[in-house]
Amino acid sequence: MSGYSANTKIRWTEWLPWVAAGAFFFVLPEYLSLGARILIFILFALSLDLILGYAGIVTLGHSAFFGLGAYTAGILSAKLGIHDPFIGLAAAAVMSAALGLVTGAVILRTRALTLLMLTLAITAILLEIANKATKLTGGADGLSGVQVAPILGLFRFDLYGKTAFLYCLFALFAGWWVVRRIIYSPYGAMLTGIRDNATRMHAIGAPVYWRLVLIYTVSATMAGVAGALLTQVNQFVGLNVLGLEPSGDILVMLILGGVGRLYGAFVGPVVYLIAQDYLAKQYPEYWYFGIGVLLIVVVLFARGGVLGIVDQLRIKWLSHSKPKSSAEASAR
Repeated sequence: MSGYSANTKIRWTEWLPWVAAGAFFFVLPEYLSLGARILIFILFALSLDLILGYAGIVTLGHSAFFGLGAYTAGILSAKLGIHDPFIGLAAAAVMSAALGLVTGAVILRTRALTLLMLTLAITAILLEIANKATKLTGGADGLSGVQVAPILGLFRFDLYGKTAFLYCLFALFAGWWVVRRIIYSPYGAMLTGIRDNATRMHAIGAPVYWRLVLIYTVSATMAGVAGALLTQVNQFVGLNVLGLEPSGDILVMLILGGVGRLYGAFVGPVVYLIAQDYLAKQYPEYWYFGIGVLLIVVVLFARGGVLGIVDQLRIKWLSHSKPKSSAEASAR
């Protein structure tokens, strides 16, 4: 256990994202709505990285939990009149955790293509349920009438997005703290071992299956909270939170930032959503083409995503700045 204690100390560089978020709040107040959306998708990407980057669970159906959390918060407010934001987040977390536990217990007995297809099937089933249950979800028209009470009875959601940004920032910080504690623990080391060689982990007596079910449930819970945040910020939820598109988008974000890097989940959504916002304004019909080109470039030339590029530049800089040995100096 003592071998992991040193890793739990937060390095000064790990405060940079939070400093950047604070600077964004004061310097770019006109973009706070976009900033809140970015923070939500960072939390969503963190939840995916927890199972894909650290446990090696490949999925294309992570939007099932995101969408369930979004609809849970929306239904509580629009249909049941429960407008407290924290109750909405808690209910979304419970529902998503339950779905993650039940589905994870089934699909994690499979591997590879079978597992991938099952994750898609679960999302497709939820999408069809949401589409047909029009009295509850609004169907294809979406669920409107979502209202959010002032946070702590004091801070209302304003048109400028100040409250929403800070609300999402605190939620993201809590999610980041949980994920960081997990990956820098013996349990996180076990997950990495399972990802790299599940057979060897079985051989040493590790409970591989239940460890995967547990982390899948934790990941589902975080994704559900991210979905609830999106509903509360937008005060609307539609079918677009379910299906293949959001699952594909968040996977692209994670690849852009760097899979299994923790802070890749921070970088990827920032790059993707800013590029999406810019390209959609400049080229509204072809912005997806630009995203595709960006993804191809990163996959071909930066296997570790944007953070991989940063690592390569840092290594080159250190190699050039390293003082030459006396033998090299005499040779010259």
